[in-house]
Amino acid sequence: MSLKYYKIPEVGVGKKDVVTQLEQLKGSDPDWLNGKTWSLVYYVDDSHYDLMKKAYTMFFSENGLNPMAFKSLKNMERDVVKMTINLQNGNDKSVGTMTSGGTESILLAIKTYRDRARKLKPWIRKPEVIVPESVHVAFNKAGEYFDVKFITAKLDDDFRVCLKDVKRKINRNTILLVGSAPQYVQGVVDPISELGELALKHNLPLHVDACVGGFMLPWVERLGYEIPLWDYRVPGVTSISADLHKYGFAAKGASTLTYRSMDFMKYQFFVYENWSGGVYASATMPGTRPGGAIAAAWAALISLGEAGYLKQAKKIMDTVEQFKTALQSIPEIEIVGKPHATVLAWKSNDLNVTSYAIADFLVSKGWSIDRHQKPESIHMTVNPTHAAVIDQYVQDIKDAIVYIRANPKANSSGEAAMYGMMAKIPFRS
Repeated sequence: MSLKYYKIPEVGVGKKDVVTQLEQLKGSDPDWLNGKTWSLVYYVDDSHYDLMKKAYTMFFSENGLNPMAFKSLKNMERDVVKMTINLQNGNDKSVGTMTSGGTESILLAIKTYRDRARKLKPWIRKPEVIVPESVHVAFNKAGEYFDVKFITAKLDDDFRVCLKDVKRKINRNTILLVGSAPQYVQGVVDPISELGELALKHNLPLHVDACVGGFMLPWVERLGYEIPLWDYRVPGVTSISADLHKYGFAAKGASTLTYRSMDFMKYQFFVYENWSGGVYASATMPGTRPGGAIAAAWAALISLGEAGYLKQAKKIMDTVEQFKTALQSIPEIEIVGKPHATVLAWKSNDLNVTSYAIADFLVSKGWSIDRHQKPESIHMTVNPTHAAVIDQYVQDIKDAIVYIRANPKANSSGEAAMYGMMAKIPFRS
């Protein structure tokens, strides 16, 4: 049912009818609860989900704008940041803040390093940041917002950033190096240790985008999987972004941005002392900050605990291994690269059966599918809910291949790969 309002109703809709209409609207959304989505939603179980809702609603009206007013939020944010820093192998000098999500964390990092360069290297008029080709698009957004030029370094055959290309592109205008842990597309961790050496050699800061992996890689490593160093154990790393509302299993609207020390974070603050309303100081981009997101993040970390996160990591990694085995058993399918943890991509190696056509077929079976390009492939961010859908997902891929071979025209109908929106478009432009 399509519900549309073009102006505020003259008479308010009854509360029961509002709830009914909300349920109708929700009915057209993907079935994430039963593992039909491969991104966007991170779900543990009903018990944890109910706790997140309760924690959020307990602080539904509280506002993190003024930490002196709501000391509860200040204390919870402090705890969340300290627990995050501990997980990232920081030290007593490490600092940070919560943000509304990975994009804000990345925007703030770029703003911070731009302002740091203005202070320490005033001769730089056109600041440049060197990022891998695979870096999250939020960095490009940050570049537009803060007038910073992004220089992309090519990837090696393993989809990790090419160190030689990074080295070649460092110049007097470079203010920052960036690596991902892991990058979103193929799920591989960039060579952070080597990037750290480059950063130290050229007296540059290094930001690690661990928005996806920041609350998963530590547990996967503890389970015995080989994970390249990516956190503050790497001397050159100066800041890390990591999302709580992904594998931290917190409510939406919660990420973290931490720094090795206040020497870096001090450039993040906005302070204006001449406003008639008083001195205004802010560490993050929004004014109003929802208290519920802070409370739910705090509740997630202390309720799951190390044992709970390890349990979920093991369940997810067991599921990843089963998916790998099942996908590799299909002759027409291959996994792209060598993913390090819980994110992977696969593609068709059959010219007569395109990856996007398979994706269209999967959508017709009720799956919400994310498509990638360079190369054309299908994304999977594996969650605990996916353990129950392995057989069905793999069978639907097999059925898709059979269907497309019998209906070759299906190859020309595949939707384009777009992040943030999806549309059928004939040309990239």
